[in-house]
Amino acid sequence: MKVITTHFNADFDALSSMVAAKKLYPDAVLVFPGSQEKTVRDFLIHSTLYFLNIAKIKDVDPDKVDTLILVDTKQKGRIGEFAKLLEDGKLKVHVYDHHPPAKDDVKGDVNVQGTSGACVSMLVAILKERGIDISPEEATIMMLGIYEETGSFQYPSTTQADFEAASFLLSKGAHVDVVSDILVKELSPEQVHVLHDLIEAATVNNINGIDVVITEGSTEDYVGDLAILVQKFRDMENLNAVFALFRMDDRIYIIGRSRIPEVDVGRILSLMGGGGHKEAASATIKDITAVEARTKLLEHLSRNVKPLWEAKDIMFFPVVSVSQDAPISEARSILTKYNINSLPVTWGDQVTGIITRQITEKAVFHKLEELPVREYMVTDFSAVSPTDSIERVKEIVIGGNQRFLPVTRKGKLIGAITRTDLLRVLEDEIRKSILGKLDYHDIYEKRKNVKRLMEERISIDILGRLVTIGGIADEMGFHAYLVGGFVRDLLLRYENFDIDIVVEGDGIRFAEEMAKRLNVKIRVHKQFGTAKVLYRDGFKVDVATARLEYYKAPATLPIVEHSSLKLDLYRRDFTINTLAISLNRNTFGELVDFFGSQRDIKEKSIRVLHSLSFVEDPTRVFRAVRFEQRFGFQIGKFTMNLIKNAVKMSFLSRIKGLRIWRELSLMMMEEDPGAIMKRLQELDLIRFIYPSLTFDREKERLFKQMDTVLKWYILSYKGKYSRVFYYLLGLVDHMSLEDVGDLARRLSAAESVRRKLPQEVEKVREVMGKLSTAIRYMKKSEVFRQLENLSQEGRLFIMAKTQSEEVKKAVSNYITYADSLRPLVTGDDLKGMGVKEGPVFKDILDALKEAKIDRNLSAKEDELAFVRQYLSEKGIITGKSVIR
Repeated sequence: MKVITTHFNADFDALSSMVAAKKLYPDAVLVFPGSQEKTVRDFLIHSTLYFLNIAKIKDVDPDKVDTLILVDTKQKGRIGEFAKLLEDGKLKVHVYDHHPPAKDDVKGDVNVQGTSGACVSMLVAILKERGIDISPEEATIMMLGIYEETGSFQYPSTTQADFEAASFLLSKGAHVDVVSDILVKELSPEQVHVLHDLIEAATVNNINGIDVVITEGSTEDYVGDLAILVQKFRDMENLNAVFALFRMDDRIYIIGRSRIPEVDVGRILSLMGGGGHKEAASATIKDITAVEARTKLLEHLSRNVKPLWEAKDIMFFPVVSVSQDAPISEARSILTKYNINSLPVTWGDQVTGIITRQITEKAVFHKLEELPVREYMVTDFSAVSPTDSIERVKEIVIGGNQRFLPVTRKGKLIGAITRTDLLRVLEDEIRKSILGKLDYHDIYEKRKNVKRLMEERISIDILGRLVTIGGIADEMGFHAYLVGGFVRDLLLRYENFDIDIVVEGDGIRFAEEMAKRLNVKIRVHKQFGTAKVLYRDGFKVDVATARLEYYKAPATLPIVEHSSLKLDLYRRDFTINTLAISLNRNTFGELVDFFGSQRDIKEKSIRVLHSLSFVEDPTRVFRAVRFEQRFGFQIGKFTMNLIKNAVKMSFLSRIKGLRIWRELSLMMMEEDPGAIMKRLQELDLIRFIYPSLTFDREKERLFKQMDTVLKWYILSYKGKYSRVFYYLLGLVDHMSLEDVGDLARRLSAAESVRRKLPQEVEKVREVMGKLSTAIRYMKKSEVFRQLENLSQEGRLFIMAKTQSEEVKKAVSNYITYADSLRPLVTGDDLKGMGVKEGPVFKDILDALKEAKIDRNLSAKEDELAFVRQYLSEKGIITGKSVIR
């Protein structure tokens, strides 16, 4: 005899899995091991649509059972009387389950373990694979299980397999309207009363930095669908993790629900004799009071809730330090150089104290700067280990008022945490509790994982390479991060193929290891600790050692030193460019946001990281405008004030021409350079490119026309052109030739640009003048000859600049037909006709080209006929004869 059974308090997933298993084992008997949820019980009692032959457990002769089929469970403690049958080693056991492993799992002769949100989904897949037919009634019951177990496909545990199973059942005639009628019910008065009790009794317990709500309810009579009430309570209060304890007769019934991976309710309640998934689980405990059950639950929570943050998650490293024997003046110099307020003091690799900026300044005031640091360092301080919880960090930094917290391993300094680091972690918690403005899970914003977004937006090939890079970092003991514009554009859904990797470790050694393992080439720049990795297919990756830049004077190039990821990101221009994504295996896809980049992206703001940003590097002013216009953002108020101050203090006038040229080139490469130039004019910044340069309304209209012409050209042709040079012609329009030449020299542009720009401007103006006044009197070949001497950028500029439709059409025709108007007759043909090689060749071919344009010569025979006529008319000697 074969028996199909499931777990206590069976839900629709259990029932539908039993029905599906019956299709696999037609001769088996369906038997519940105990009670069912009220919705299931009501369905079995009142529904006349389905006929299910379910036997009662008392009618089953245990001696006749030779095969036990378990569905939606494999825990011995959840199958009631059937557990006794397992003691007989002769019994065959087949298990179909989707729950994670537990201590009392039954080891079956057949074990089918799935990962789908609903157990019935994996059974439906088997039925589909074997071609077993399903009636509409059976399909509807199975659909009930999927809808209930996945929360109508809204629970995080929902998988692709659940959607595929539902689609298959729909094709078999499942009645979705019936499913909706059964699952969507109004709460009864008793249920409303219990829900009110849950809300009133709720308490928040902060466990390892995570808020877990525990509540209690009781009822003298059985109230069905307690799990639904807990789910509704969680959704109403927007809770991340909740446990509800219900007193019912001599037992305590516990239901757990979680939205976050740090609280695995399935594991926690399995330790109390229950089971379930990471997101949803339950347990029943007999002969225990509610107080004892609550105490036991809290014990398991404290041991099994993964801390949201550990010290190693928020510490920065490597840490700048000073020897205890160094003079105080050296400590002061380090504090100023790195713009920090506290510094660990070391003896060898051991931390012996902390010295602050205030102490060094007072020491200098009292002329004690040459005394050793050990004389005035703070020796009464606390340290934490990398695995200490955030609660321990809070206790020291906030409770103990210690602004700088060393992180040590066996006394050796491996990192540090500042008060600012801690406040950034707590910021969202404070905002959520006080303002209630954050959506679900924003409390974990700093540790947001974007792996799924990476899978959606990045090609499989590139993603695979990033995974490999993370693996190499793991093996070398380094941390590798994807940084810069690529990460920003990933969040903005912009396409970007510039891959920048920052390594906390030795970036050059890391690149060399990549070259060794991946058979790629590298170019090393030891001065900056960077390397470019070149793959065989042209793919490139820039690798850099995490570094700090500081400036000896405004507008100078930075001095570079090795640093931590946090300090590396701090040196960047704007907050939106400070995001990083971890590539190491255990944290792959984890988004690092030290400086509120996600907030600024959401608010569409361009903000600097510190008030001296434009003093240290005034070219950032141009970048601020470029990013503002590219993304449709706005420069923040404080940042705008800093820009105005940089203009007022003339910091931009100190920038060398080559650096301005680089920024100008990048601006011209943007989709709408006219908008950028207009904004520079509004902010009185354009004069720093060149004093007499302006961007008025007329030039704004010109740039819009240039945009239109360039889009036409790109859409219609595949010819080469320089976008930078094209828009540069528009920018210098109306400037004198002398100023154009001076601008090219000042910007220290490439030699070709310095020479070509003034020459091209002069030729463009000359050609435009001729065409504008005389085109109607010129032969087609004369027009083409004028345009032939211009660059493609010059021709396109004339199309945009001219008001004459006739000139526009002439330029358009030239661009369209120029290649096809080259003569088919060659020098070899002329030799074959007896023409002696020499300057006459050019005269003949030039005449032929004009004739081809003006007379529309299309065939080579026509060209040869023209050449013969030309030779005859000119009396040109061919060989020993003269053609007349």
